[in-house]
Amino acid sequence: MLSIGEFSRLTHLSVRTLRRYHEAALLEPAVVDETTGYRYYGVDQIPTAQVIHRLRELDVPLSDVQRILRTPDPDVRAALVADHLQRLEDVLDRTRAAVVSLRRLLRPDPAPIDVELRAEPARTVAAVEAVVGHGDVETWFAGAMAELEAAVGTAVTGPPGGCYDNALFEQERGHALVYLPTAAPPRTGRVHPVVLPAAELAVTTHVGEHDGVEVTYGELGTWVVENAMSVAGAGAGGLRCRPS
Repeated sequence: MLSIGEFSRLTHLSVRTLRRYHEAALLEPAVVDETTGYRYYGVDQIPTAQVIHRLRELDVPLSDVQRILRTPDPDVRAALVADHLQRLEDVLDRTRAAVVSLRRLLRPDPAPIDVELRAEPARTVAAVEAVVGHGDVETWFAGAMAELEAAVGTAVTGPPGGCYDNALFEQERGHALVYLPTAAPPRTGRVHPVVLPAAELAVTTHVGEHDGVEVTYGELGTWVVENAMSVAGAGAGGLRCRPS
């Protein structure tokens, strides 16, 4: 048996942390002296303590650590760890995108964007649309595009696009539509033909990750205001606008 202090030194887990893990039924001592309350651990508990230490270094919640330790199936344990690692990678991706956007915003002399005024005729496209919350847009977009790509396949005739109501940004919930151009839009599942009306557009190209697109939108919006145009709504390729 090892005292809690000895076990702490061998596992690099503080005495306070070991007590907390005991209270959470995550890592219970092999023996607790009924008279003194002293905790004693077995050497066979060292690997378990090290696993807990590594998982906590990865910010795995205590409840998930408990599930991993109590699951006898190694495949299930691996899947639980993999799910958490994917969440960490998603957070890292968002952090990297935010850093890129901040660096671009904080440049002392940002390069001007190229803007083109373009008249787009009405056209029929294959689309998926819904009313979504602002926090759900990314998940909804991925599912909608996957469904569109499966339905249209090789019949696609141009790049994808989208239109988003102002309410989606102003009230955090609104109508969103994504589409793929195709000569004969199919009607299957959520995919259906939609006629995009003719529009006069101010168009620019966003270079970089999609997560940083709001910086380009801001720059395009600035151009629109400075050139006496009013913003009518947001489109995937630029801000839908009309002369004021």
